[in-house]
Amino acid sequence: MAARRPTGGEDASSAPSPESLSAWDSPGFLLWHATLRWQRTMAATLRPLGLTHVQFVLLASTWWLAWQGVQPSQRELADHAGTNVMMTSQVVRSLEAKGLLRREPDARDTRALRLAVTRQGEALALRALQSVQEADRRYFTGIEEPDRLLAILRAMARRSPTGVALEDGADPP
Repeated sequence: MAARRPTGGEDASSAPSPESLSAWDSPGFLLWHATLRWQRTMAATLRPLGLTHVQFVLLASTWWLAWQGVQPSQRELADHAGTNVMMTSQVVRSLEAKGLLRREPDARDTRALRLAVTRQGEALALRALQSVQEADRRYFTGIEEPDRLLAILRAMARRSPTGVALEDGADPP
């Protein structure tokens, strides 16, 4: 299909030239394709463990927060994982039905539920983390400057090395 030419009402000087129309020179388009490939890798890695990628992220995040001494609410888990609160609630219910998480009433706020990883959930989270780390290692093999890539990804995600959300315009420490 030929590139669309500007019509009479458009400024021809602002229209992209045919030389600038390669999607393969677009960072967003390349990021899209890299993300799709990585997501397929994660899905294939987690399928034998009976987890979807979002189930893994929420289970592993709950385990990690507990390891840090935090028993998160569903909202805190969603904030940590970067997921929608309603979807997080649905996935937490499915993890609870599988016996991997427990939802417990908050001692100070009767409206809130705190999340706890079961022994079965901890064992699966650790196995899944090991599998995902190995899949990441294979996926990112060939990256010449892995520390630089992490810094770029943190900047794009607007997160510090410790995961603290950065204000727009703030530089990572």
